[in-house]
This record gives sequence, structure tokens and C-alpha cells, in this order.
Amino acid sequence: MKNKSIAALKQLFVSGDINDNYVNELKSDERKGVQALIKSYESKKRKELELNKKFINMSNYEQKGYQNGCNHIAGIDEAGRGPLAGPVVAAAVILPRDFKLLGLDDSKQLNEATRNKFFDIIKRDAVSYGISIISNQKIDALNIFEATKLAMRDCLNQLDPQPDHVLIDAVQLDRLSCTHEAITKGDQKSISIAAASILAKVTRDRIMKDIHSKFPAYDFSSNMGYGTKHHMDMLSQHGITPYHRRSFAPVRNAAK
Repeated sequence: MKNKSIAALKQLFVSGDINDNYVNELKSDERKGVQALIKSYESKKRKELELNKKFINMSNYEQKGYQNGCNHIAGIDEAGRGPLAGPVVAAAVILPRDFKLLGLDDSKQLNEATRNKFFDIIKRDAVSYGISIISNQKIDALNIFEATKLAMRDCLNQLDPQPDHVLIDAVQLDRLSCTHEAITKGDQKSISIAAASILAKVTRDRIMKDIHSKFPAYDFSSNMGYGTKHHMDMLSQHGITPYHRRSFAPVRNAAK
């Protein structure tokens, strides 16, 4: 192993065709390039251990449910309660018992590229998932809290099979046909809720980017409908769009 060129060793590290025993052998190789490869390898291993530990901790609610005899545990989360424009989106997802996705976290903690990657993986590997989109007009008719609960119930009803236990991010839903619990900051504590948060946020972000193409002045592709200074300035200059929530005070005031 020591006789290999640094380029050849780098290829082994990149391909993953190396183990801790080989790395220990290489530690006596004084070449700076080799020591840099070892340092990078050990840093990557530490990060993987940390991610694995976090994933296990975020699986506690699911594991408890399985131990209590549940077979299908759903996580529910929403995206878009606070913005001044666009829909509110909720997602529900049932993950397989052996599901593993290191780095899974609250969607807001992930960059866009990672969210999009995880979005595809979750949809591909989920036992079942549902996504519900409630328009700004419906939000105005109901109020945002009731619209959010409607979206959550709707995406839950889309699941097949139906869950026998539901984990919900913060919101209490009553009259469900199975056991359920609301978890404060659940998207940081449960892999099922975190997965649902990604499905909801990516779906909503894509909707807002589509709306941006129709009303580019408001910069919806960046602010996602939230009341940024630029967004508020555009409301003052151009008024409201068909996608604004008229029941929200800043929009209502801009319409006067």
C-alpha cells in the first residue's frame, strides 16, 4: 500500500476501496499528500458517525411505535403557514422500517440541492405518501390554522395503507382513526416528520417559483411569499396579486 502513488491512493479513497486497517498502515507514510488523504478520510468517518447517531436519535418516536405494535407510522408536516402569498402545503409519509437516509433533517436546515435530492429519495422509497395543497383563496375563507389542519387531514387520507399511528409537527388533530401525537419541533425529532417537511417544502417552493414566473417583480422565487422588505415594497408599488392572502393584515392594508 505504501508503494502506491498518491494519485492511486486518492482513487482508492474516492472509490471507497479502503478500510481502517489500510489507513492505519498508511499512517507511517510521511508523504504530505498521504497524510492529507488520511485526515480527510478520518474527518469523513467522524461526520458519518455523527449523522448516524443523529438519525438513530430521530428514529426514537418511530421505534417506540413499532415496539407498541404499530406497523405503519406516518409523519405529517406543513410548509407555508407564515407567508403573505401562495398556498399552504402539507405532506404525510410512511417510511419503511429499514429506511435510512443520513443527513435527513428539518427541511429548513437543508440546502435546496439536498432537499431536492432527498425529495426524490423519499418519494421513491416511502411505503406511501400524500401531499395536499390549499390555495390562498381557501386560506382566506377558513383562516390559516384551519386551512393547515384541512391540508394535514387531506394528505393523511391519501395514504395507502392507512397508518396505525401518526406523528404530527406541533399541530393537534382530533377525531383521527388511530393513535397520534403532536411533537413540538417534530421535524427535528422524528425522521417521518422530517421526511414530510421535505415533501411539503419542496412542493411549495416549486409552486412559488411558478408563481414568480407570472409575477417576477415580487421575487417569489427567493422570498417564497414571505413579507421581506422587497416584497412589501412591491405590494406598495404594484398592489396585490391573485396569489396574495387577503386575510393577512399586510396584504389587507395594501389593498386599501
